[in-house]
Amino acid sequence: MKKAAIIGGTGYGAIELIRLLQSHKEIEITKIISQSQAGEELSATYPHLNGIITKEMEALNTEELEKEIDILFLAAPAGVAKNIIPSFQDTSVQCIDLSGDFRLTSEEYKEWYGKEPASADVLEKAVFGLSDIFTEEIKSASIISNPGCFPTAALSALIPLIDGNKIQTEGIRIDAKTGISGAGKGLSEKAHFSSANENVVPYKIGQHQHIPEIERYASQFADNDVKVSFTTHLIPMTRGLLCTIYADLKSQETTASILDYLQEYYQEKSFVRILPEGHFPATKGVTGSNYCDIGAYVDERTNSIVIASAIDNLVKGAAGQAIHNANLMNGWDETMGLEFIPVFP
Repeated sequence: MKKAAIIGGTGYGAIELIRLLQSHKEIEITKIISQSQAGEELSATYPHLNGIITKEMEALNTEELEKEIDILFLAAPAGVAKNIIPSFQDTSVQCIDLSGDFRLTSEEYKEWYGKEPASADVLEKAVFGLSDIFTEEIKSASIISNPGCFPTAALSALIPLIDGNKIQTEGIRIDAKTGISGAGKGLSEKAHFSSANENVVPYKIGQHQHIPEIERYASQFADNDVKVSFTTHLIPMTRGLLCTIYADLKSQETTASILDYLQEYYQEKSFVRILPEGHFPATKGVTGSNYCDIGAYVDERTNSIVIASAIDNLVKGAAGQAIHNANLMNGWDETMGLEFIPVFP
């Protein structure tokens, strides 16, 4: 049994890690780190954990932590992990970061996050943890940069099409929608009930920090630098994320041929489900699970494709994928601790 610590104990990502790891057969949560609430029980903030998680949260002490754990999950806001992980990079502790601190180059991180980047040697060691695509690289990694929620959904749909030379890489358009939990636990006007309820609003148009992440990793499968038009919307539901992607095809295809190709591309992957022709993903179809559902339609009249992908932003888009990565890093069954049927209704 490997011992794990979670940093950022009261955020939504950390709470989801705790929920999922409760059923994991090889990982035991031994420490929950929260600088602001050290000494308090987690149930004081989240009463639904009363009698389940009884450990008090602790302040961070990297020297002690290094001796006591095997896996470190970092579920803190951007700018925190880059200052903590260097203390563990030459140890046996496996680090999995759920923030954006290691997803971009130094220059991109400065531009899109407005912060000083992580050190170059740590950035070089960090592997992008898109579990269903970079599986082999993840298996030998010691530091994982867990993908963002939007990039997880978008890249899961885009990369196979780019890798298979199916679509033009110019003019890709992504329309993305997420539930309120995607904004995190912090209070803001856009997440206030009276603003979000019965309302759909685009935000961060042309400025979303996930744009360079999508472009960077999509470009690895193309002959040129991929640029995307990416628009995010906040919608009035708690969790769930849907990307609808529009692209031009390189040659004549049918919906059936594209779906057959995607089915073969993901045939050995446990958490990507390619839907039958005429069916399209819905956020309700993946709620509470680590699945990514993908559906596609080829418009033969315009020789273009519409491909849609749905995930639970807190599971596949955060905590679930982090655990999937931990499973791959340790040679365990990749589904361990993640065998949840989606919650319905």
